[in-house]
Amino acid sequence: MPEDANAESQAGAPSRGLPRALALAENAVLVVLLAMLVLVAGGQILLRQLDIAMTWSDPLARLLVLWIGVFGAVAASRENQHIAIDALSRFLPARLQLAAGALVGLFASGVCAVLTYEAARFVQFEYEGHTAALGGVPAWSLAVVLPLGFALIGIRYAIYFVTRVRALVAARTEA
Repeated sequence: MPEDANAESQAGAPSRGLPRALALAENAVLVVLLAMLVLVAGGQILLRQLDIAMTWSDPLARLLVLWIGVFGAVAASRENQHIAIDALSRFLPARLQLAAGALVGLFASGVCAVLTYEAARFVQFEYEGHTAALGGVPAWSLAVVLPLGFALIGIRYAIYFVTRVRALVAARTEA
């Protein structure tokens, strides 16, 4: 292996290590949340057969579905696997595909910025209202996943936008 290639791989290792660690953490959270949902729902079914009611299990299951949805969306944005309507983009030349990708990234990050703001307002409303959720747990602490998730998705799409713009500039200078 040439020295330059070795130096490049060592220099890039920390920058690749952090995204890999974050991806692992996101996946671990998803696995734990899904396991909790299966246990709660399965336990509820089992206990209903024994005429034992768990009044907290339905709200907890709904909350877990919300959290799984948010963390799943964050994971999907990591892999750029969100639902996309790209029927026309595949017929565009490479440079126009990069430009279209940049516009999509800009639009998606802008939408996520608005959703982050509105979700944060919702959390603040819940905090100021002293709303209680499961077992007296403050509702705002359970809803904080919403602005956090939208912020993470927005950051990912802002990075997507920047990488597409850089690729577009590089393609322009090569031409």
